[in-house]
Amino acid sequence: MKRVLLAAALALTAATAGTSAASAYAPEPEGSPAPEMTNMPEENAPDEGVPEETTPGETGEPGETGAPGAPGGPEATPTGEMTPGMTASPMGPGCASLKDTISGVADQPAGTALTKIPDLSKLSQAVKQVGLEEKLNSAKDITIFAPNDAAFGSAPTDVQDAMSDKAAATKILSYHVVEGKVNPADLKDGDMLKTLQGGELSVKGTGENMTINDAKIVCGGIPTSNATLYIIDKVLMPK
Repeated sequence: MKRVLLAAALALTAATAGTSAASAYAPEPEGSPAPEMTNMPEENAPDEGVPEETTPGETGEPGETGAPGAPGGPEATPTGEMTPGMTASPMGPGCASLKDTISGVADQPAGTALTKIPDLSKLSQAVKQVGLEEKLNSAKDITIFAPNDAAFGSAPTDVQDAMSDKAAATKILSYHVVEGKVNPADLKDGDMLKTLQGGELSVKGTGENMTINDAKIVCGGIPTSNATLYIIDKVLMPK
């Protein structure tokens, strides 16, 4: 009896397993909807946490056009460092009283600049009389040691007589001109400066006690477009 019952149970188990297997492999009827896919990421959606691309020029990051240190951007220079073309302020005891007149000659050529400074009216007139104004205007880089009106007024008789002669006056005035722009910081005690006349000027002293030959510097280092001016208190005579 037990064997009959065991055989019946085994037969029932086998039939059930066969039905489940057939269901698993049975094809779906035509027209059945496909299973929906959910929670799938959309195409072309930007990844979270990834920065968006920016167009060059939208930010000031180094390396972009227009940024500091990049091509086309401003050049970075050390703080306090002088750039090419800059000059120190004029120096000398008389600069304060000449401030308003000397500030307007920076863009003028040398010969024209002399006419703009009232304290150099006699020198400017002498330069015009001997025909040196255009030469001073067209010179590339020069330094002029310019006697002021008081210097001409107090000049000895022999100097005033020489200034009335064109040839002699040309030599005297050329003796006051040196090739190259000489800034105050470039002048050293004991220096000898070659003039256009051919002679030399002697530099003595330092600071506000500096002299050119025996003439004191009233105000020096005045920039013009092509020259540096030094106003002095004596007319210099070639030796």
